[in-house]
Amino acid sequence: MGSDMLFLFLLGTVVLTKTWARFHSLKYLQASMSLSGLAKPRFISVGYVDDQQFVRFDSDNWSQREEPQAPWVDKISQEDWARNSRVVRETEHTFQVGLQNLQVYYNQSEGVHTYQRLVACEMSSDWTFKRGFEQFAYDGQDYISLDLETLSWTAAVFPALNSKHKWDAEPSIAERQKFYLEKKCTEWLQKYLEYGKEMLLRAEPPSVQVTRHTVHEGEVILRCRAQDFYPAEISMIWLRDGEEQLQDMEFIETRPAGDGTFQKWAAVRITSGQEGKYACRVQHEGLSEPLALKWEPQSKYTWITLGIIAVFILHLVIAGVVILKNRNSGGKRLDYVQAAA
Repeated sequence: MGSDMLFLFLLGTVVLTKTWARFHSLKYLQASMSLSGLAKPRFISVGYVDDQQFVRFDSDNWSQREEPQAPWVDKISQEDWARNSRVVRETEHTFQVGLQNLQVYYNQSEGVHTYQRLVACEMSSDWTFKRGFEQFAYDGQDYISLDLETLSWTAAVFPALNSKHKWDAEPSIAERQKFYLEKKCTEWLQKYLEYGKEMLLRAEPPSVQVTRHTVHEGEVILRCRAQDFYPAEISMIWLRDGEEQLQDMEFIETRPAGDGTFQKWAAVRITSGQEGKYACRVQHEGLSEPLALKWEPQSKYTWITLGIIAVFILHLVIAGVVILKNRNSGGKRLDYVQAAA
């Protein structure tokens, strides 16, 4: 297991409509890991604002404090830094106890085990609360989650009933989490968005390209690729004669490009010769209006023409060098005489 391993949770696909309503999120991914030979489990907590990592805590780090991961984080006061670090250390202790209990619930001996948590809040661009999450997993599988509507816990597996009965018996646990998700979490999110507004509230449009790939005779794939965009929310749909082809599409989920922007592609498999009927529609906050791009075949003469031009330019350069050399060396002047008819 790598020392910098992050534990990923499936948050679902964001479906965009024609009316753009950007939302913002604050989430923490946390995990406690029991490893052979360690006196206590290792605990890692990573915080994200709008999918941009901004803080990280690692119990193996000597500082025992959250560490900044974004340039705008230096605007957070020392008082808030101290508070957040204290809270995350308390969470580490809670996870240590929880991991021990889970091994009992699952009737397991010591070994390599992970106890994971996702806590997150989302709000609309008008700063109203949209939804919140409190989800736990054990050894990579769903364990238990909080239902904010009923303020009850939903067990995903049989051993989780132990936690459900315990937590349902103390309603204050769910009530505190509801208050955090709907009030405190959104307050912190607004504060962080203000600190990092130059980076977090920007809108960079995607650069889009449509390419054609031959599968076999009579069948091709059209791929629509978008990159260099921010924020991550984007809609890419293939249209055939103006009608959406959702069932026939293949796509990858939006992925970070490593430079603060995102990338995504969507493909459709079609019959060769039907390319003109298909268009890729792209919608993004950074675009003033949706894009509709078709595959444009390149002229078969393009590369031949470029080659001829290149050779012609090369000949001109060589001729110029020869003339300049003759002049500089004092050679005889070349007179051009009209040839006899």
